[in-house]
Amino acid sequence: MVEMSVAGIALDAASRSPIVLLRDPSGRRQVPIWIDQAQAQNILAGLHIKEPPRPLSHDLMATLMALGGLELNKVVIHAIEDSTFLAVLKLSDEDGEEHDIDCRPSDAIALALRTGSSLWMLEEVVAEASIPVDAEADAADQSAFSRFVDELSPAALVSHLNKRGDTDEPSTDTKTPPG
Repeated sequence: MVEMSVAGIALDAASRSPIVLLRDPSGRRQVPIWIDQAQAQNILAGLHIKEPPRPLSHDLMATLMALGGLELNKVVIHAIEDSTFLAVLKLSDEDGEEHDIDCRPSDAIALALRTGSSLWMLEEVVAEASIPVDAEADAADQSAFSRFVDELSPAALVSHLNKRGDTDEPSTDTKTPPG
């Protein structure tokens, strides 16, 4: 799983629909999730420190969870089915019992922001739905790795591993063990 953060809300240029952008820790991949205006407002309200004059729905949910002895441990976006992201709230109660609750990703994100809970996404979902954020840095990394591989020799690899202590010295014993 990959811990994600909310990079912000954007607008789809064609449809003018809001999109919540989730970013991976490297900052190189973002996962766009199309949402509606109300969902965007709930997420934006969770991103801002300033409290609204009256509690919004997700503020109310967070308060009710706390009063009921439930803690939101994390949010997991775990699949995409028919172009729809699926999420689950991972909760624990006062007895330490864990509960999973199916949830829309937008509601899960809004609630996670209000409770300070972490937001996770399965790597398969990130790989399927992400868009590169910094193509130049990715190309530079790929180029550096290609140069490294081109210049790599078996002797250099063994030497490098021996310096790190990851492997024993290669054996020069060619005798067959007794059997």
